[in-house]
Amino acid sequence: MASPADSETSRTPGAPSAEKPSDSYVQSFARGLSVIRAFDARHPTQTLTEIAQASGLTRAGARRILLTLVGLGYVQADGRQFRLTPKILDLGFAYLTSMPFWNLAEPIMEALSQSVHESCSISVLDGTEIVYVLRVPARKIMTINLSIGSRLPAYCSSMGRVLLSGLDDDTLDRVLRDTALEARTRRTVTDIDQLKALIADIRTRGWAQNDQELEEGLVSLAAPIRNRAGQIIAAINISGQANRTSAQEMSDRFLPPLLEASEKISGLVGLRT
Repeated sequence: MASPADSETSRTPGAPSAEKPSDSYVQSFARGLSVIRAFDARHPTQTLTEIAQASGLTRAGARRILLTLVGLGYVQADGRQFRLTPKILDLGFAYLTSMPFWNLAEPIMEALSQSVHESCSISVLDGTEIVYVLRVPARKIMTINLSIGSRLPAYCSSMGRVLLSGLDDDTLDRVLRDTALEARTRRTVTDIDQLKALIADIRTRGWAQNDQELEEGLVSLAAPIRNRAGQIIAAINISGQANRTSAQEMSDRFLPPLLEASEKISGLVGLRT
């Protein structure tokens, strides 16, 4: 006999498993988050059927969650179409405001971006991905539109590799095994042993460089941001265009100011944590 939990989820391949390690897991809350995550840049507005398919829920289950989100003001209904409202930003900004030292980091990032005339960002690790928490854009250099909350794979990004270098070996192995290692460009390293060797080197030298592995034409440098205990909690990077600044030129010219900025921000973090 099917359980009540089974009746809420569809049999769509890739749908989240109902089996969780603890009775404290609130399945209805998890389903609500899956509905929110169904919206993205490619799917800003969707029908009930589309949302149900994207979230792995039945139409009835998705409808109840959508109407709840509409009632709370996080989703707007326009005929058969649903879209997120600006109120959803409250959820993301709750994270940023809970870590007030990021406000102190922003002037340092702006000064760095102005001095090198390139974009500057800070991200944190979330599973196999990095999440942008601060960004000072200089100009559009990627086909990917990056902003606060944007996600990129950790294994092939400069900030991601810095963040992975802060993990212990067992955790790093697990994260790399859980990662879909795809060749995003002809330069992308996808071999786990090679990635582990690169990350070990980053641990030793204290910074990372990415030469067109994430996207053709994109080069970047990244350095760690550490807490008082010396643990890597975030990464800061400078990114530019390879046809304007080569990877070698970037490391020669931009690495010293980048490391100086990362040390300044780490010092501010140490005062707050």
